[in-house]
Amino acid sequence: MKNFSFFKKPSDPEETRKIRVNDREGNLLKNFSRNEVSTSRYTLLTFLPKNLFEQFHRLANAYFLFLLCLQLIPQISSLPPYTTIVPLVFVLTLTAIKDAIDDIGRHRSDTHVNNRQTQVIDEDDIIYRKWKDIQVGDMIQLTNDEFVTADIFIISTSEPNGLCYIETAELDGETNLKVRQSIEEIQPIGDDIDDLSNFNGEIECELPNNNLNKFQGNLKWNNQIYSLKNENILLRGTRLRNTQWVVGIVCYAGSDTKLMKNTNKSTFKRSHMDQLLDKIIIGILLFLLLLCLTMTICCSIWEYKIGYYFSQYLSRESYISLNNLRGSIQIGFLVFLSYIITLSTLVPISLYVSIEFVRLLQSKWIDWDIEMFYEKNNVPAHVRTTTLNEELGQIQYIFSDKTGTLTQNIMTFKKCSIAGQLYGYVYDLNGNEIEDINKLKFIKLNEDEKDFLWYDQKLIDEIDQNNEDIQRFFKILSLCHTVMIEEKNGKIIYQAQSPDEYALVSAARAFYFSFQNRTQTTITIQIKDKQETYNLLNILDFNNERQRMSIIVEKDNQIYLFCKGGDTKIKQRLASNQDQITKQTDEHLNNFANDSLRTLCLAWKQLDQSEYQQWNTKLNLANTSMENRDEKVFEMYEEIEKDLILVGATGIEDKLQDGVPQCIQRLTQAGIKIWVLTGDKIETAYNIGLSCRLLRNEMEIQMIEETTEENVESKLEEIRNLMIDKIEKLFDINFIDKSQRLNWNQLGIDTKNFNKSRKKINENRISSTKSVRFQMDDQSINYDNDEIEELFDGFAILITGQALIYALSDKLKLKFLEIATMCNAVICCRVTPMQKAEVVQLVIDNEKQTTLAIGDGANDVSMIQKAHIGIGISGQEGQQAVLASDFSFGQFCYLERLLLIHGRLSYLRVSKFLRYFFYKNFAFTFCHFWFAFFCGYSAQTVYDPMYGALYNSLFSTFPILFLSIFDRDVNDNYSLNKPYLYYPGQKNEFFNRTILIKSIIHGMLTSLVIYFITYLSLLNNGKIEIDLQSFGFLIGTIIIIIVNLQNALEIWYWTIYYHLALWLTILIYFIFHLILYSTYLKKLFNINYTYVGVAKFILLNPNFWLILLLILVILLLPVFIYQFYQMRFNSNEIDKARYNQKYRYEEKALFIEHIRPKKHLRKRLPRSSYAFAQQEGWGKLITEGRMQMKRKPNTRASHDLNIHQRKSRIYSPNLTGTL
Repeated sequence: MKNFSFFKKPSDPEETRKIRVNDREGNLLKNFSRNEVSTSRYTLLTFLPKNLFEQFHRLANAYFLFLLCLQLIPQISSLPPYTTIVPLVFVLTLTAIKDAIDDIGRHRSDTHVNNRQTQVIDEDDIIYRKWKDIQVGDMIQLTNDEFVTADIFIISTSEPNGLCYIETAELDGETNLKVRQSIEEIQPIGDDIDDLSNFNGEIECELPNNNLNKFQGNLKWNNQIYSLKNENILLRGTRLRNTQWVVGIVCYAGSDTKLMKNTNKSTFKRSHMDQLLDKIIIGILLFLLLLCLTMTICCSIWEYKIGYYFSQYLSRESYISLNNLRGSIQIGFLVFLSYIITLSTLVPISLYVSIEFVRLLQSKWIDWDIEMFYEKNNVPAHVRTTTLNEELGQIQYIFSDKTGTLTQNIMTFKKCSIAGQLYGYVYDLNGNEIEDINKLKFIKLNEDEKDFLWYDQKLIDEIDQNNEDIQRFFKILSLCHTVMIEEKNGKIIYQAQSPDEYALVSAARAFYFSFQNRTQTTITIQIKDKQETYNLLNILDFNNERQRMSIIVEKDNQIYLFCKGGDTKIKQRLASNQDQITKQTDEHLNNFANDSLRTLCLAWKQLDQSEYQQWNTKLNLANTSMENRDEKVFEMYEEIEKDLILVGATGIEDKLQDGVPQCIQRLTQAGIKIWVLTGDKIETAYNIGLSCRLLRNEMEIQMIEETTEENVESKLEEIRNLMIDKIEKLFDINFIDKSQRLNWNQLGIDTKNFNKSRKKINENRISSTKSVRFQMDDQSINYDNDEIEELFDGFAILITGQALIYALSDKLKLKFLEIATMCNAVICCRVTPMQKAEVVQLVIDNEKQTTLAIGDGANDVSMIQKAHIGIGISGQEGQQAVLASDFSFGQFCYLERLLLIHGRLSYLRVSKFLRYFFYKNFAFTFCHFWFAFFCGYSAQTVYDPMYGALYNSLFSTFPILFLSIFDRDVNDNYSLNKPYLYYPGQKNEFFNRTILIKSIIHGMLTSLVIYFITYLSLLNNGKIEIDLQSFGFLIGTIIIIIVNLQNALEIWYWTIYYHLALWLTILIYFIFHLILYSTYLKKLFNINYTYVGVAKFILLNPNFWLILLLILVILLLPVFIYQFYQMRFNSNEIDKARYNQKYRYEEKALFIEHIRPKKHLRKRLPRSSYAFAQQEGWGKLITEGRMQMKRKPNTRASHDLNIHQRKSRIYSPNLTGTL
């Protein structure tokens, strides 16, 4: 019973958690969470009750269950119970099987993770335990490349001074390595089995929480108390890299780990269409009750005034009172229940069977879409939740991860500027740049960098000529960094703290300036075949405020300072005689910006021995200062980093996934707002926003980087005022009450085309005879134009994770949401997984619009589960996002096909399906209502019961099913190239309450015309000369033909499949009834069927065909004329697109637009960004000798069989561990 949560006592009743190390039994009594995790929704015991409970939350299922109960009462039921039992059980079973299959996949994933094994130190021995058997307080040992089992406190590592390296891709999306370390006083324990087994410390730490960047605790050991910080903790989901082993204590396990605290439990998702259907069904049920109440009143009156006198011929039932009034009321009450059954086809259960079938087949179009197959990784598109297809056609907000989703997380050295010369661009004989890579031939460089591609021969020639500037440029790249190296199989492997630093050092090696080795005091590089060793004097490390790093090295008694960093920071520190090269480099930086490359500047200077010694003495004093040490050290850095000589600049490409810019452009043109939620720095996110076209040159972009609630509130108010001023300046709007919420729709401004609402162009021009200067972050661009139009393409904001904490508070969240919803793009940086989910929830709760979240890592699971639609990308960060998603595929660019083609068509098809289904069922059912006025309100059915049972399942379903599967308005290319066709889904234009009411009224009028035209046509001298069976068959036949032909008027795309479905349905109807009503069947089965001969009699009667023709003209001709008028004289965008696809009348207009001179647009420069790492650089660790190079991979010696007799491990002399 202890495994069941409801038998457990609540854990952690105190404010802190106390853990006894190596006391498994004692910790077990505290009921800490075990390490087994579960992302599934059901267990074997809970599946049936929980699934049925969820399914009966769907109002229709509950309604049909109630209907079934009524049909079990013979006194009121005119239909056998199996007519409801069979379809209801079929729907419940089909849905349950689908849910079970989905959950089995989650169980398999959980089982795979929970059954992983890790080493545990237990009573002087090392044993293997499954992850699910690990508990708080266990001492575990991790090995290189192993995933961290739980949240553990580091005791010791194989590295000098207790360092270890981890990859946090599944937490924050970053693949660069981060450093963690043990406590200096505990590290000497190493991996001595006896010492570790006897380690009897006590850990007191904070309760489990979701803050990935904070940990507070204390360790009591040997009568000492040691402070525990985040740098002493390894979190579940991270991976040990370049470290032979780590020994640690489990602090949080299973659901208490920070990773799981940032993961929401899988929830049951329902589409907006399903939710709307529930409301519609409630309305129809109320309408049904009103009809039944009307029939009850009419029946009671008829029984009281007329029916009572027939009781002497046809006596009433024994349970009916003999009193006329009381008996009439009793009969009326029974008729009320009978009419609930008779008119129940207003909401047929076949609706849900059919729509589930339609959704299933629509999902197969996605699964089978060859254009969404990612051949490189052999990943097809996959629909994991089949009930949300039409939701894809109504998306208004997309929340996307960046790393691994928009980008490949691969940095590549592409261009460079050296001494005012530009390299990396290749030109043809006419001086035009060759942009097509297929027309270029790459140059063979260093074989150690086989994946590096370079096409500009000019740079290679300059290197061969030993150009001094170029030599210095690449020396800086190969020396000025904190990259560590590891030698594996005779090859040097670089391990960098950030991807762009790795790209720079790798590029230097490609050009034969190879970083070879480093020690605490030296750096060795190899230039072609010659090695050079520099004495490393100082590393002036990078941090977010400095945005640069420098090193000071000595060679041949000459001291040099080499510096690299953001261009604005470097230019502020240049010597006064650098104007010419600075101007040339600025032009090149602008070129890099146009190509969406990340920019970085390099500079240097030579130092006098005496100058350096004086400065170094002051630096040592600053490093030992007890007050304001960091500030004094940074002041010394500033003092030496001045009067620099600019060498050049680099352009690094943060590779986007294929087709991302085009995809984002189309999605934004479709009216979808895209928010990027990333763990990266704001500078990185800004540049990626530009390169992927999420941020555009014409946008007004604001940054929110404040760190206090007051400052964040002030910044939000400032941005809001700027928005108001901009709107008043550009549009004919004057805000009377500036406190009212800003909303584009209320302002009457079309955000898809701002120019429609702009003031006259003359009012928006800035005229000048001089140059106009656009500034941003100390960078500027000059254009010499007489007249420049001020361009505007909406607002955008970038906000840091720290600022977002306050922006999402109860006090500020609505103000933040107001500003964010006014923006076409929002980028949230340095956010935690839970913050991602909170942002999504904020929009869902307050905007009531359809959201989609897309990501590829475990850090994206929370927002994927929270959004209406969750998309998982099968990337390089595991399958957690895929397993938690509703749809999955291999590349972000496939999202445009998923939404603009599959989603849009699914919405159109389901909308047509629902409109038609309610139309045809009201047309069918209301004939019972009209018949009630001619049968004494007795709830007698006008149709043959067999016909009624097969109406929805056989005689009117197949055409609409094929329409819902194959119909399309335009082809795929038109869907992609005309994103505005997506608007109707966002506005619910094809299925809403108004359209539903029109469909219902259409169905009622159809039944009215069919019933009374037929009745009046057969009327002769006040009497109808036909029996009830023939009358019912005649009406039923006309209904079948009318509703199927009405469906044919709805279809856009005729296929052979639809032709077969339509005409075979009508043909099958006639064949079925000719056989069913034939005398042969009566003789064969010896049954007295009252409808025998009816079909032959009616079909051979010419009056039937005349009545049918008359009704066809009355009902279908007006519909045809109306549709023709709408398409020809009042066409919508879809009609225009269909017309253009056929006649291609827009091609001339597009050609004219193409050759029209383009206006001169201003370009925004990217903000300089350099390191991705959230923490400071590794410079201090290197210069203190705590981080050393490894010449060989640390291979652990195998265990001795008699491990109890060994006090410690034996290592190879090559290793950097304990000997």
